[in-house]
Amino acid sequence: MTTIPWGGMNGPRTYEHLLIGGTWRDAYGDGAIEMPDPATGGVFAVVPAGDERDVDAAVRAARAALDGPWAALTSSQRGTLLYALAERIAAEAPELAKLESADTGRPLRDVSGEVARTADWLRFFAGMADKVVGRSIEVTGDMSAYTIPQPVGVVAAIIPSNSPLNLTSWKLGPALAAGNTIVLKPSEVAGVSLLELGRLACEVGFPPGVVNVVTGTGPVVGPAIAAHPGIDKISFTGSAEAAQAIMAASSSTLKRLTLECGGKSPNIVFDDADLESALNMAVFAAFKSSGQSCSLGSRLLLHNAIREEFTAELVRRTALVRVGRPLDPTSDIGPQASAAQLAKTTRYIESGKASASLAFGGGTPPDEDLGRGFYVQPTVFVDVDPTSAIAQEEIFGPVLSVLGFDDEAQARRLANSTRYGLTAAVWTRDLGRAHRMARGIEAGLVTLNCYRPVSWMLPYGGMKLSGLGRENGVDAIYDYTEPKTVVYHHGPEPLADPYRLLDR
Repeated sequence: MTTIPWGGMNGPRTYEHLLIGGTWRDAYGDGAIEMPDPATGGVFAVVPAGDERDVDAAVRAARAALDGPWAALTSSQRGTLLYALAERIAAEAPELAKLESADTGRPLRDVSGEVARTADWLRFFAGMADKVVGRSIEVTGDMSAYTIPQPVGVVAAIIPSNSPLNLTSWKLGPALAAGNTIVLKPSEVAGVSLLELGRLACEVGFPPGVVNVVTGTGPVVGPAIAAHPGIDKISFTGSAEAAQAIMAASSSTLKRLTLECGGKSPNIVFDDADLESALNMAVFAAFKSSGQSCSLGSRLLLHNAIREEFTAELVRRTALVRVGRPLDPTSDIGPQASAAQLAKTTRYIESGKASASLAFGGGTPPDEDLGRGFYVQPTVFVDVDPTSAIAQEEIFGPVLSVLGFDDEAQARRLANSTRYGLTAAVWTRDLGRAHRMARGIEAGLVTLNCYRPVSWMLPYGGMKLSGLGRENGVDAIYDYTEPKTVVYHHGPEPLADPYRLLDR
């Protein structure tokens, strides 16, 4: 794989430039960000610390492309370029996956599949590019109208650290397919794969300025994006608190917003469920991505008739989950992404020890080979107070709270008892109950007898503090357009004189 030139062959990867207007250029400031190596506690990469001047330069480049060469392409040509980018990602997927695994700390076997699916996301939206169409409307017998879905303009995408490439495809795909240009802001914790994505976009022939990448800290670059008058839409994935700050800072320009925030998702198992399937998915849902997933099944709600037996087997299987280095193919989960996230997870575990019963984990893995990395054991709490912090707040670590319920109504109340509403799962053989629960749970995605199958075809997003809007699916592309209505009169007679001026 041909990479962006970077120094430090015997040390951290050092990226020296931002991608702005099709050119790799220095940031205005001379600061740098050290992205952590989650596996060792050291430094994985160094990237430029962009600031508001770099954001402005990227927005100006994106606007120039929007008004120039990008606008000159047909929708089919835009789709062809997106498809070419998908094919390049697929071709370089093994190396991109290794890069992202080491950068995020997530196991390579998880990231490999995710990078491959990133190409699928872009293929889907590439195929949608020339299918974004308006409608024809007959207003009266001699007056008709049609709508034109026009690009919203310059889009800024703010990407989290847990799944940089894949989550970028959720935003970049529909934005470019609809005819917009984009400024990507990676996380300062992990996201160097987005610089490689920018390289690929240049190499497959996107016009300069269509795809821009500005690295920088959230407190500096985030407000610059939110307040910039040249940005028409922001698509953000991250915490609810950061989303609220973006909403406030962008209110003066009434930016269009898609906000995909956190979750405290309930995974609900009734006593008539396929318990083997439910157990397999309960362990996976609780600890996948080392707990660093907004859709984590972090609240396991068990019918009291099966709670004791189910919990005992759950704990036994949790003890078999292997915590290891990201690039080790035998690792089930890896480290936390940063020292700050490890400290946050540890604080919640200590809080849980004071308010619930610790059934497993709660500390660092005993494996001395893991050294000083940001590792924590998968942790299970039982006898959890539904109002406690570990049952109410998003931890973003591998911490599972087990709660019991007696009937359908209580399960629904517990499921809806947090401020979040992103995903939920229900396990039961009673189809009537399954669909009643699906209707009653406050979540943007409810899965029945499975857990969170995410696809480019399925709308994804949350209720309450889990966000605004939806990503993915056929309709998502229209969130990157502004509908314009054109009305025309085609009657044989002149329009009437409303004021009867000629009678005066």
